[in-house]
Amino acid sequence: MILSSYIRHLRSISQHAVNNITVVAIAILLSTIFILVAAPARLGFAEHIIFHLHATRPIYVLLVALLLLPSAAAAFFLVNRSRSVYLVDYACFKPISECRVPLAMYTEYMTHFMPFLDDRSIRFITRVLDNSGLGEETCLPPSIRCIPPSFGFSHARAEAELVVFSTIDDLFRKTCISPAAIDALVVNCSLFSPTPSYSDMIINRYKLRSDIRSVHLSGMGCSAGLVSVGLARNLLQVTPHAAYALVVSTETISSFLYKGRKREMHLPTVLFRMGGAAALLSNSRSKARFRLKHLLRTITSTESAYRSVILDEDEEGNLGVNLSKDIIGVSGDALRSGISSIGPVILPASEKLMFFLSWMARKVLGGKVQPYVPNFCKAVEHFCIHPGGPAVINAVQKNLRLSETLAEPSRMTLHRFGNTSSSSLWYELAYIEAKGKMQRRDRVLMIGFGSGYKCNVAVWECIQPSCSADGPWSQCIHRYPMKA
Repeated sequence: MILSSYIRHLRSISQHAVNNITVVAIAILLSTIFILVAAPARLGFAEHIIFHLHATRPIYVLLVALLLLPSAAAAFFLVNRSRSVYLVDYACFKPISECRVPLAMYTEYMTHFMPFLDDRSIRFITRVLDNSGLGEETCLPPSIRCIPPSFGFSHARAEAELVVFSTIDDLFRKTCISPAAIDALVVNCSLFSPTPSYSDMIINRYKLRSDIRSVHLSGMGCSAGLVSVGLARNLLQVTPHAAYALVVSTETISSFLYKGRKREMHLPTVLFRMGGAAALLSNSRSKARFRLKHLLRTITSTESAYRSVILDEDEEGNLGVNLSKDIIGVSGDALRSGISSIGPVILPASEKLMFFLSWMARKVLGGKVQPYVPNFCKAVEHFCIHPGGPAVINAVQKNLRLSETLAEPSRMTLHRFGNTSSSSLWYELAYIEAKGKMQRRDRVLMIGFGSGYKCNVAVWECIQPSCSADGPWSQCIHRYPMKA
């Protein structure tokens, strides 16, 4: 107990030193000057210094300058430097087979056990299912599969504990990291916000340290996974070396089933499925498998974009998530904004030059010249596109001119697991690794969309490919890719 308290005290001192590095640097500089100037005077050498001051003034000024300039440069570097952030490992929730909901079963289930649905709504849901891109193995929480289905707070909490705790257990097993080593915790779940929060549930379950920095993000939509990674990255910038941040992404759907007849509000019920992911980040390269190279967030602040994904009530007072008919157009605008931000950072010089020449030609010749779309395949080797639905995947594939092979992880994730919201991108990364396509130094571009309307983009560089086939795709990867 005494040793633990002593270590915690040392960590606190080092934390204050990192947070106030400018003050520390100035204090060191002033101490050095005091030793060189003031101390000799107090020791009786004042007359000797004054006698030789005029003769040695140029040397004396040069000496002070040589001390001052490097110290100032070092202080500036320490204050403004950005630490690299690494992904140690990640884990995805794999539902048990009893939660599987084949499409025919889902339709029959809606017909017989959802009395609030009329024939028109059932026909619409059936038509959406047929074109949803979902396969026969997507899963729903046990409470929704009950006969009759059960909804409520207790069922949502049970789903949250099942998904979150089992995923974190898997991550700790893979990384061999003790829960006591976690310095920061970031959890995101948009629709379900219990009290105590998700982060408090995790802290209580794993007995994390009392000085941990924790936060629960809600209302951020499907892009919250990369938002959480960005927040964890910022926390790791101001923590001591070799610190760890745990990021947990999920969406609890047990308490959220739309009970009205508005078509736009049935779409999330059809597409969303049970899932979650946990990622362990660190500011130390030790044990790391990926390095976070870039992460950019953009938001489209128009009224149509803001209302394209919104939690609202229908005319009868039924609560649900409303996906507007403008969602595809809004996603396209958000994608262009996000890609325009990340492009200049990651594209090679040849692609930047081609884009600039195309822009100049359009300025001179007008619409006679087609705009040049940069080839992002020269900047990254793999793409993880948010599987919000076939239309979203098609739009991104068309805008970036990606081949079917590059869009495969997104389509297969939608087919096998459905839209698991903020955790979907991790299932796609697991798919790439399960297929054995990830190589050392390969780069992965993650694109996430979310309410607001946001487009978040991250680029990871592989340090060490996975040496284990254990993961959400371990028992079914041999069946993929499947034909539509």
